[in-house]
Parts: sequence; structure tokens; C-alpha cells
Amino acid sequence: MMMKKFLDENFLLQNKTAQHLYHDIAKQLPIIDYHNHLPPEQIANDINFQNLTQVWLYGDHYKWRAMRTNGVNEKYITGNTTDYEKFQQWAATVPYTMRNPLYHWTHLELQRYFNISKILNTDTAKEIYDEASAKLQTADYSVRNLLRKMNVQVLCTTDDPADTLEHHQKIKNNQFEIKILPAFRPDKAMNADDAAAFNAYVSKLEEVTGDSVSSYNDYLKVLKKRHDYFATLGCKVSDHGLEQIYAEDYTEQEIKNAFNKIRSGKDLNYQEKLKFQSAMLVQFAKWDCEKGWVQQYHLGALRNNNSRMLKQLGADTGWDSIGDFSQGRALSKFLNRLDETNQLAKTILYNLNPADNELMATMIGNFNDGSVAGKIQFGSAWWFLDQKDGMIKQMNALSNMGLLSRFVGMLTDSRSFMSYPRHEYFRRILCNLFGSEIENGELPDDIPLIGKIIEDICYNNAKNYFNF
Repeated sequence: MMMKKFLDENFLLQNKTAQHLYHDIAKQLPIIDYHNHLPPEQIANDINFQNLTQVWLYGDHYKWRAMRTNGVNEKYITGNTTDYEKFQQWAATVPYTMRNPLYHWTHLELQRYFNISKILNTDTAKEIYDEASAKLQTADYSVRNLLRKMNVQVLCTTDDPADTLEHHQKIKNNQFEIKILPAFRPDKAMNADDAAAFNAYVSKLEEVTGDSVSSYNDYLKVLKKRHDYFATLGCKVSDHGLEQIYAEDYTEQEIKNAFNKIRSGKDLNYQEKLKFQSAMLVQFAKWDCEKGWVQQYHLGALRNNNSRMLKQLGADTGWDSIGDFSQGRALSKFLNRLDETNQLAKTILYNLNPADNELMATMIGNFNDGSVAGKIQFGSAWWFLDQKDGMIKQMNALSNMGLLSRFVGMLTDSRSFMSYPRHEYFRRILCNLFGSEIENGELPDDIPLIGKIIEDICYNNAKNYFNF
């Protein structure tokens, strides 16, 4: 048997049917990236990165974790060494990432963006760095052209209610042909863990709205004003990153009292915090429903585990992990509370713990009411799970207990403009699943039917679901 070449055109496609499904159907479809963390300022200004380190290593805590595990000193990761020195350390780490998805992503990105097929290591580092960096400095490699190169059609960033959205306004005024839309992420608005931080956040909202906040009702008014403003710039999605859903019972008076207490500078007790967060989560969900938005809940991350490094570097620098939170009962209660009054918006649930795959796959069926195809979605494999094994497990759970054919597919959830080959990675895995089962006789050899399902999962379902 002839040995396959690494990362050739049939990478991950193990049979002729899978190859046909990918190359003739999935490959050319546009990308709808409905959740990412790309900086809208960089898109508004259509910047050029000056070198490969800037576009690849700045802010990428996936790579940072790998480098730390490989024994790389922090000065070469988040420190003040030169960009090339940081890249050298990444190049030295890459050979040790074999069987980690970073190995595939690294080489896919070199191929797809720069047409570089060399394997990255210490011997090839200088040549690859110089070639890619030279290209990045040209007009063809501005961030907008990077998006065009990857056939991106819609891109939804992640934005706080207190953000001015000035960069989104600039993009809209420029009439950029790729839709760059904000997404409403109000986690800070409901975070009542620290009175001083909460009150500083309220001050930001007062500044951006021009309104004063002296009561809970005032607070809701300014948040609703921001929600409305996001809609004027094309926002159609909200997002929450939570350990687990908050679903405590509460009265309106209890929430008003809690708000007054925290505004007076006093920290809430544990139960007061849970009630306040529960009330805010319901309020946001009702606004989403009113506007026909899609609400997303990313559940199960255990964040900021290393307190020493959190103090040194701040959040989102690579010290998070999968958590083992109980998800089912509170999630059911929350969704049911909204469904009872017909105020449950289209909803995507993402879990970080693979032990919850079947829980999520069955939970969505409790609230799919026939009003919209796939109204409640089990979201794509997220964060630590967006690798081959995690994607397959998520799709298998959804297939076994729901309708994979109604799945809205992949997203990048990335801070890097170089992450779009993850959509290709997902599409190859998807096509291989279907192709293998066709060739095994587990699915009919009906390419028009299955090709349409592939096309829907990769593109049509998201386009219709989000009304893009």
C-alpha cells in the first residue's frame, strides 16, 4: 500500500466518496463565521501585519500553552523579546505538537495563506518566517484580503454592551462586501462578583449612552438602549460565556434590592449574586427573542486556574481548562422558563466537557417546537474540543439523538485572521464521516441527497438560521 503524503489534497478524506463530497461540494462554499473574537478595529483600518509572529502568535493562547508545556520561557511567549525570537521558539515547539491539532492547523495555514508546503521546524524557521512576513506586508495580505482569500461571507465579532462600535460603524460606512457584524456579549453587565468592578462597568455604560443610572430600572434602560443600537449595525446574535446557566427563582424586588446594595459599594452574598445573574440572563434572553436574534451559551470552562499567572498576565492568556459543572437541571429550568411564555429565542448551546455531549444533544430536543428547523442547536465542538476527535464525537452525539442535517456547522471562535482553515478541517471531517458510511453501506449511495445535506451543514443552514 502506498504511503499517503502529509497534508495532501485528500487529507482526512479516506475514500473516493468522501473526496467527491469535499472537493466537488463542500470546498467551494463560502464561510459564515457567526462567532469569533477578531478585533473589528483591524478590519476597519484594513491593517497589514508586519510579520508572521504578529498574525500567528500575538494573543493565541493555544500556541502559548503548547510552548509552555515544551519548556519555553515566558519571555518568548508574552515577554518583550523580538518577534523573530518568539517565532523561533514556536518553530522549535511545532515538532512536539504532533497529534495535537496545532500541528495540522499550523501547516494548513502555511499552505492555504502562503502556499508554503514545507514542514515548520528549527531548520526551516528562518526561510518560512521571511517568506510569509514579506507577503504579509503587501496589499494582497491586508486583513480584508486575508478574509477574501478564505471566501468569508459573514463574520460576527464579540462585543461588550459598553463598546462604542465605532469600528463597526466605520466598516459599514466603507461598504465592505463581507458582512462584519457585532455580537452582543453582556457577561460583564451581569457579573456581580465584585462591587467596585461592577460599578466601574456601570460608569462605562453611562458614558457610552449619555444616561445616568440610579436604579435597577435605569440599568435595564441603558442596556436595552445598547441592545437596540447593536441591532442598527446588523447584530443578530448574542453570546454568553458561563460556567453554567443561572436559573434561580427570584422576585423583582429582590433584584432591585441587590442592585441597590451593589451600587452602594457592598458586595452581594452568594445567593444574591445567583439571583441577580439569573434575572439578567432572563432579561437578555427576552430582548433577543423580541428582535429575532440567535442567543448562544458557551458553558463549562473552568477559567483562570493559575492565580499567580492571572495576576501577572491577566485573563485569556492560557490558564483555562475543561470544568466538571452540573449542567442539565439549571439549563432545563432556564429554557423552560422562557418557553412557558413563548419567549425562547433560537438558541445554540456549546459545552466544553465532552461528558455532556449526550446531555446537550437530548436537551435541545426538549425545546425544538416545530416553529423553526433546528431552533435549538447543539453547537459545534468548542475550544478544547474543536479537534478531529472532538468534532466527530459532537457530530455523532447529534446524529444519534437529533438531526445532524439541521446543524448550523462550524465557526472559528478565534482571535486570529489565520484560523479560517479550521472550517476546511471541519468540512473534510464531515465529508469523511458521510463518505465512509456510504461506502460501508450504512447510508444510501445518493450523492444528490447527501451532497445537499453537506452543503446545508457547511453553509445553507447557518445562512437561513441567522437570516444573513
